[in-house]
Amino acid sequence: MSNNTVNRLLTSLMLLLPFNAMALPEDTRKPIHISADTATRNDQTGITIYKGDVELSQGSMRITGQHIELRQTNNGVSAIIAKGGPAHFQQRPAKDKEITHAYGQTLDYNIKTKELNITGQAKVSQGSDSFSGNRIVYDMNNSTVKAFGDNQDQGQRVQMIIQPKASPDSDNAENTNTDTKSKPDPKETNPQ
Repeated sequence: MSNNTVNRLLTSLMLLLPFNAMALPEDTRKPIHISADTATRNDQTGITIYKGDVELSQGSMRITGQHIELRQTNNGVSAIIAKGGPAHFQQRPAKDKEITHAYGQTLDYNIKTKELNITGQAKVSQGSDSFSGNRIVYDMNNSTVKAFGDNQDQGQRVQMIIQPKASPDSDNAENTNTDTKSKPDPKETNPQ
């Protein structure tokens, strides 16, 4: 099977997976809180660089890393770039959904397109499902995850773990005892 065929197959498979990527609607209306050891702001470029155990939060979104760069325009924050061993992103997509986690050496989050580019030992997980590879593009608008191996290192391939979903019938079958008669164990029966 050619690499193009494998890539198309993997991309198609990933589009079908149940990653719920939209953030809670109230997250974007909340203020951004940042804590770090140091911060350097350049008003001309609109870039602020935070260093040293940086923690950024906005609503259910959390980003941590050793270095976070916040890019701002006249319209507000346009991008957040986090680096560090590894940087971490998490967000709850909906009140009834599990938190989505992303890890990588670099996380580049484009606020306008709602796209998170993860590079270097990249991993995205939600519940017990996960994707890992050298690079992952997590598109929150379209609820898609695209994972890529490392073309330079043949050992680094895309890995996916997809847990089976429990069906309502299997839950009922496990909890229903169809044998209503209790049979005694012949070893425990005392003839006296």
